Amino acid sequence: MCQLLGMNCNTPTDIIFSFEGFHRRGGLTDHHADGWGIAFFEGKGCRVFLDDKPSVESPVAALVRQYPIKSENVIAHIRKATQGVVNLANTHPFMREMWGQYWIFAHNGNLENFAPPPGRHYNPVGCTDSERAFCYILEALRQKWSQPPGVEELFAEVRRLAEELHTKGVFNFMLSNGELLFAHCSTKLHYIVRQAPFPTAHLVDDDVTVDFSTVTTPRDRVAVIATVPLTDNEHWTALAPGQLTLFRDGTPLLTATSPPATTR
Repeated sequence: MCQLLGMNCNTPTDIIFSFEGFHRRGGLTDHHADGWGIAFFEGKGCRVFLDDKPSVESPVAALVRQYPIKSENVIAHIRKATQGVVNLANTHPFMREMWGQYWIFAHNGNLENFAPPPGRHYNPVGCTDSERAFCYILEALRQKWSQPPGVEELFAEVRRLAEELHTKGVFNFMLSNGELLFAHCSTKLHYIVRQAPFPTAHLVDDDVTVDFSTVTTPRDRVAVIATVPLTDNEHWTALAPGQLTLFRDGTPLLTATSPPATTR
């Protein structure tokens, strides 16, 4: 299945180190080679880079690796196609506007026989279960609230929707509006929070090491979320199946674990 990568910080940070290892999973250290994408929030704006080529050989990935974009929220995805042909329209992450904010979504999994009716506000452009799920979530949230709700109310509703969609199949996902980042584990997802005193980290997928104390300030706090840990000398926390965690300012702010889903 696909690979997910997310970053949530309390100060704009580049993701070059994590992406250096992550992009190699798109056709070199792993077999996910059906396209890739990455989204960076910058204030109210969002840069989205997509390519239907494997990330390890993508010129767009080469650009991102050399371009130290600083962001407080990033979502990246490497695709292993289960539904939908390999093309740009089916490449994650997906972006939509809601409540005057950009929302970004990426999914790892497979929702079988998931065909919701057309929405009033959101409908997929491509033909993946992932984009259908994204539109379904946004449609439900927008019909419930015309303006952004409180964080706890929003978390409770995203949790309810995650539980519902988890019954349709494997549903690991990340969702962000540039301030909050939701991470839901269906089968496999891990995270780490880096803060002072900062460690030296070594990538799993490449022989690259960085001393974060030389590129950070004492107040920096960075949460990195990935399908599989990106480093082999740090302690990553595994999310439990059915666990939804909300990150803000580099901290796991809210978390809840639902009973195991009965898939069909």
